[in-house]
Amino acid sequence: MRLDTKYHILYTVNMITLQTPLKNIPKIIPKYHKILEKMELHTVEDLLLYFPFRYDDFSQTVLISPEHTNQTVTIEGVVTKTKLARVFRRKMTIAEITVEDENKLPLKAVWFNQPFILESMPEGTLVRLSGKITLHGKMLQMSNPSWEKAARETTNTGCLVPVYSETRGITSKWIRWQIKPLLELAKQLDDLIPYEIRTRLNLYDIYTALTQIHFPQSREKLLRAQKRFAFGEMFLVQLKTLQVKSQWENNNSLQINFDEKLIQAFVKQLPFKLTGAQRKASFEILKDLEKPMPMNRLLNGDVGSGKTIVAAIACLQAQNAGFQIALLAPTEVLAKQHFESFQKIFTDYDFNIALLTSSYKQINNATETRLNLLKKIADGKINLIIGTHAIIQKDVAFKNLALIIIDEQHRFGVAQRAFLQQETMEASDGSKKTIPHLLTMTATPIPRTLAIAMFGSLELSILDEMPKNRKEIITRIIPPDVRQETYDFIRQQVQTGRQVFIILPLVEDSKVLTEVKAATSEHKRLSEEIFPDLRLGLLHGKLKSKEKETVMQEFSALGGSASGGKDKKIDILVSTSVVEVGIDIPNATIMMIEDADRFGLSQLHQFRGRVGRGQHQSYCFLLTNSNTEKATDRLRAMEDTNDGFEISQKDLELRGPGQFFGLVQSGLPDIAMEHLSNLKLIKFARAEAKNILDVDPQLKKHPLLKDALKKFQEKVHLE
Repeated sequence: MRLDTKYHILYTVNMITLQTPLKNIPKIIPKYHKILEKMELHTVEDLLLYFPFRYDDFSQTVLISPEHTNQTVTIEGVVTKTKLARVFRRKMTIAEITVEDENKLPLKAVWFNQPFILESMPEGTLVRLSGKITLHGKMLQMSNPSWEKAARETTNTGCLVPVYSETRGITSKWIRWQIKPLLELAKQLDDLIPYEIRTRLNLYDIYTALTQIHFPQSREKLLRAQKRFAFGEMFLVQLKTLQVKSQWENNNSLQINFDEKLIQAFVKQLPFKLTGAQRKASFEILKDLEKPMPMNRLLNGDVGSGKTIVAAIACLQAQNAGFQIALLAPTEVLAKQHFESFQKIFTDYDFNIALLTSSYKQINNATETRLNLLKKIADGKINLIIGTHAIIQKDVAFKNLALIIIDEQHRFGVAQRAFLQQETMEASDGSKKTIPHLLTMTATPIPRTLAIAMFGSLELSILDEMPKNRKEIITRIIPPDVRQETYDFIRQQVQTGRQVFIILPLVEDSKVLTEVKAATSEHKRLSEEIFPDLRLGLLHGKLKSKEKETVMQEFSALGGSASGGKDKKIDILVSTSVVEVGIDIPNATIMMIEDADRFGLSQLHQFRGRVGRGQHQSYCFLLTNSNTEKATDRLRAMEDTNDGFEISQKDLELRGPGQFFGLVQSGLPDIAMEHLSNLKLIKFARAEAKNILDVDPQLKKHPLLKDALKKFQEKVHLE
């Protein structure tokens, strides 16, 4: 009796179901239970839905021959000889077998520090080996090949072999052996995609898809299975976004009439001319504010494309109509920066602006007690309230809040973002009959395909045009042998009054240094060895909010670029990636990024956007110790263009959507993430979701989908 058949009978007798805890599976001994718990695999269903992240292609089975040297193949033969050698000096064992097939050519297979292998393959055993054939002297050889007895069904050799994310104590081979006999139980799984949709789009049913995702019979069948699961996840995404959109549009909002003369006068007195993109976005927002249903718009703009002034135009219109506005930032540092920016913008207007965070309680330039500030907000004496997301929570009551603006929405964590839109609807805005208009802003350019997939419940305004007076930031890849010249250039720039950012990547947990230690030691090295004559500051994620604020104030040259930086206390700021978004230092002209190849292009573009904000020529230096062509090609995209949308598209193509999103933490499974750039798939999913909601908006006739959507919402939030 074959092993997998024996276990199938055993599982059937014991009445194992999808909900059976893995600790009750006979083959899974106690030492594995805790490891599986840490991997969040608790039941048979969890294990079946634990997908491979790649596949080793061992599908080509050949006879042993020198013509297959340097190819990855599978061979099948009889073990003719075994040998165990011990290398005492290196504390290592080498297990060897010699295999022959009908060609009668010998092939040697060796494994390091796996002496137990020989117990399973004594002489005379018929085995399958998969791996790369190399030539050692005159002998063909495989090093550490995958193996199994030829009597077994192909699981680890001779096929597309699934490779899973592993953890200490559990290998892909072990996972494959557990999943294979349990796959029959996948027939018990409910298929969330209705039969008619599967038929219309030629999609696998859940059982076939699971079988092909774990043990694909061909590349074509694997791709079909992946697309089926990707469609399933995207289908849920679109159901949710369309439901949110419908729920949102069923609310009422305060109608704010577009006062053309007011806006024209404001734009005319600005010290710069609006770009065409800014004009278009402003018009779209002002027209939304006139509607009786609440606006839900995403202002998607490149670094430095002028989102703040577009938001200010919306604020002015709402304030002039007698309403209040709340602006939310993800950090206190950014909230304070917005507070200072809006004070400058509205210097000549009768505009009461308040800053409310755990550290700051200000109205215009005066410090207030929290109680006084809350009372003035409730009385309607404050027009614009700026703070973190805490300002739309329970203890803040507004008199007539009509507009909420959320800045850098992707920087809010998953849990926070899951509540933001709900809180917008429930904010104590002074009206039981209406909810505020909502404008979200991001400085991470999002390619259109991702915007459609991930932000389907929002209208989009895109700022893809830079102000005419902005100089392009000169970007250069700096190899190790040019480092000293770069340091010399930095010193020269500082001597003319300019300032510099030096960014360090996060240090992986496996390294001895932590992020803080790495930043601290680099700050010490630069201060003592490279720039002993200059003033260096240090910023990292473990500093408290107040400490970060102090460092930024010392760096920000209080008089700005107009003072030539004479008020600054820091020439060079050494920082980890906490400086990525929103920091505005017009006097900073150099962004130097260490190990730039370890960042995504979109993140590098965000760093670069911290300079070039004043009238001086700015530079971005990408330092890399990697000499691989792939790393250099990727960084070259930064040299070639300053266009954030071009860079984000390139980033998406190179790294895939999962890595592209980075900080977004969407919670989407990898299988869906990998297909997020498949616009056709997204459109099909959206059309099918719309068809269902048109006839069954509450999903009463689709209880499986309703239940799946509830679970889905717990792990994924879509604006």
